Amino acid sequence: MSNSKPMGTSDDWLATTQHTRKVDSSSHYQGAVYEQMTELDYMYVEEMADFNVDDSYRLDRRDLISMADFFEGLTQLATIGVVEITDIVEAIHREILLRPLGRFNEGHLNKWQRSITGRLYGTIRTIMSVVGNNLTLSLKLYNHIRSPRDVKPLPQSLRRLVSVLNGVMGDHLVSHHNPLAVSMLLYDSNGQLQRGEISGRIIILCHGLCLSHLSWGVSKIGNLGKEIRRSQPQSTVLYLNYNTGQRISTNGRDLSKVLQALLNDNPDITQIDLIGHSMGGLVARSALFYGREQGFSWIKRVGNLITLGSPHQGASLERIGNFVHERIAKLPFAGALAKLGNLRSAGIIDLRYGSIYEADWKSLTNRSVVPADFRHPTRLPLHVRTYLVAATLVEGHYESKATSLLGDGLVTIESALGEHTGEHALAVPEAHKAVFYGVSHINLMYSKRVCKQVAAWLLDNGQSDDGQGGVSLDSRINSYPSDLSVML
Repeated sequence: MSNSKPMGTSDDWLATTQHTRKVDSSSHYQGAVYEQMTELDYMYVEEMADFNVDDSYRLDRRDLISMADFFEGLTQLATIGVVEITDIVEAIHREILLRPLGRFNEGHLNKWQRSITGRLYGTIRTIMSVVGNNLTLSLKLYNHIRSPRDVKPLPQSLRRLVSVLNGVMGDHLVSHHNPLAVSMLLYDSNGQLQRGEISGRIIILCHGLCLSHLSWGVSKIGNLGKEIRRSQPQSTVLYLNYNTGQRISTNGRDLSKVLQALLNDNPDITQIDLIGHSMGGLVARSALFYGREQGFSWIKRVGNLITLGSPHQGASLERIGNFVHERIAKLPFAGALAKLGNLRSAGIIDLRYGSIYEADWKSLTNRSVVPADFRHPTRLPLHVRTYLVAATLVEGHYESKATSLLGDGLVTIESALGEHTGEHALAVPEAHKAVFYGVSHINLMYSKRVCKQVAAWLLDNGQSDDGQGGVSLDSRINSYPSDLSVML
């Protein structure tokens, strides 16, 4: 066995390097860093063989959501919604009556529950819960006793609605065992569940928040899956579908298990590439982290990771939303409205700082994430070639702070490229970064320029990085609406 070290990260290597030599921001130093990184024996395949790891995970496939499931889930949501709205209305009523009298304290709040008004609100909640639960139970019983031939699959239009519901409140759906909660599954290019044998190179597309596996093919402008199959007909393209309202780290763990199950069922898979749009890129990175932690063998097969507009350093919109939510909670008479902010999913909350690790939220008692300065470094595994794509709505190249902050409308350029002044920066070669001008966040999935660039990276498969000079030292790619891609 060689004296190779276990898989580390690019950040680990850079951290040790800074103790032995002065950091130089010049291109010469950057070239030395990337050249030495390629010479490191960071392939940890032999080392992992020493671990006694149980990677015999098998995927438990849940049936797809049917029309009966849809109506059962909506009934449950309606019941919960009425109860939640009743709580908010009662809270506002309580503040309006008690706060002006200086009685908004624990003692008077306890008396409120025993008052006529408090008991009235309690009665409304009880009645709605009983009626809703009985109706939900009736639909569930019907769902179980009906003939399999009577099961009607959900049409695509309603499946997209279910994806949105999962993105907005997916963790609530799971905690309430709502049948609308989406399970993590892999689909083939025909939109069917992946069941047959596959081999060779596998490329998996991971969608973003409130989207689904169907989202990759809805545009007539560009289709990334088709572009990849056209340029690499020997590869197999699969589409991941998952509940985007759950914690990113939860989805990362689940994806790691799904990929292990896929490899167990198809041992002739030679390479796995992960492509993630927006949240999908963070889920893919989380899966790489937990796959290594779990000791799963699928990690050894990963060749490329490509993210499209993923908020590696967080999304500004969620930070703004959280700021407003906290301020509203402190306002008299409006504090009860802050409960509405708690309805947003944990997946959305994770986007605040791009949290992909369980440790960023596990120790908290509320549905939040640790402050930006206390989050865990978001490192990348060295053995995976990582490519980061950012976009901006501006169609021309302008070196200005406003252009960067505008980004693609949801994610800034710096966040999508993993750039940061501290330990949270992603150490990715400049040649592995691309900025697409005149492209919005959602159109990163459909832009022909983006599709062609991603297909080119996959086709190259790291060959241009394996020459005598190691990783290419070229500057990042800048692509403009005129279809002229230039290196600046």
